[in-house]
Amino acid sequence: MRKHVKNNVSWVGYIDWELESFHGDDYSIMNGSSQNAYLVEEEKTVLIDTVWTPHRFDFVENLRKEIDLNKIDFIIANHGECDHSGSLTAIMDEIPKVPIYCTANGVKSIEGQYGERGWDLRVVKTGDSIDIGNGKKLIFVEMRMLHWPDSMATYMTGDNILFSNDAFGQHYAVEELFNDKANQCLLNKEAMKYFANILNPFAAILTKKLEEISKLNLQFDMIAPSHGAIWRDNPMQIVEKYAEWAKEYKEDQVTIAYDTMWEGTAKAAHKIAEEIHKQSPDTVVKVFNISKADKNEIMLEVFKSKAIAVGSPTVANSILSSVAGWLEFLKQLKFKDKKAAAFGCYGWSGESVKVLQQKLADSGFDVISENIRPLWNPKEKDLEQIPAFVEGLLA
Repeated sequence: MRKHVKNNVSWVGYIDWELESFHGDDYSIMNGSSQNAYLVEEEKTVLIDTVWTPHRFDFVENLRKEIDLNKIDFIIANHGECDHSGSLTAIMDEIPKVPIYCTANGVKSIEGQYGERGWDLRVVKTGDSIDIGNGKKLIFVEMRMLHWPDSMATYMTGDNILFSNDAFGQHYAVEELFNDKANQCLLNKEAMKYFANILNPFAAILTKKLEEISKLNLQFDMIAPSHGAIWRDNPMQIVEKYAEWAKEYKEDQVTIAYDTMWEGTAKAAHKIAEEIHKQSPDTVVKVFNISKADKNEIMLEVFKSKAIAVGSPTVANSILSSVAGWLEFLKQLKFKDKKAAAFGCYGWSGESVKVLQQKLADSGFDVISENIRPLWNPKEKDLEQIPAFVEGLLA
């Protein structure tokens, strides 16, 4: 079923209420998602992106109910990842001669995933355009590494719509389609979670790309991403948020993330939280057990934090595997300008704090020397070290 976006532009995507994970199981979905595809019907009929591979046959059949597929003049593939390009095989079986416009890396991605099928893949770069009639054009803007090398956005003149692909999106199911119809708290949270867990590693590139786009002097009446709500009410608000988030973002918050074997490290974590509140009552404090909490939700809170404290007991001269895996993900996200501290109990050799400090430093954090390292369980002498530990973290 199509949904009207603006004038001769329709949404023809898929609302995925049952989706629980993405990128394999690497990204958690809490409020559903969508794969947004768009149909433009001017003098030329254009399909912008498709939907994920599992829904490809439904996508083609639904599209067939809306238009004669043979009326599609060309397809825009803004990004080759299969949640966007996954229905190309099915639609191209129906209209094999229709050209597909994408970046040079898009050709590599599409042919790499689906094979060399003889499709008419036409390469475009930033500034290239196609006339679609009625005085309107599609202008292409490469969005390299936002978040794949093949990514691009497509701008439609006249209606002033930016089809932004993965930029400015959210994994959030909005049946009503538009940002002003969505729950604003969930919308903002899911937009920030998406940025923190997927786009933050490319923040420096994003900042330059936003500057480049601003120089094009384009007017944005709508920003239509490939996941989640379409921004029609003050669409520049998400651009402004991205600009803010990309500049080493942090709030007055400290996040504590830990795992524990016999509760000693857990006790230390909660005592640290109490001391942070005591020393700085206005500072938001969040505490997570890494093995129980969702890792993407934790990373959202780390993104918001000015400092973090990470804890693990010593296990086999190192740290718990749950914490080690979480720290590898933390390193991938390339957070900047944040402090960190380490803590953890031990029974015999006691290497965990040193291991944590090194891994946090390798992840780009400013690691303080103060630490909490109780033998067996926290005792009074250990608790007496917590005020200085917190002072160093808050300084």
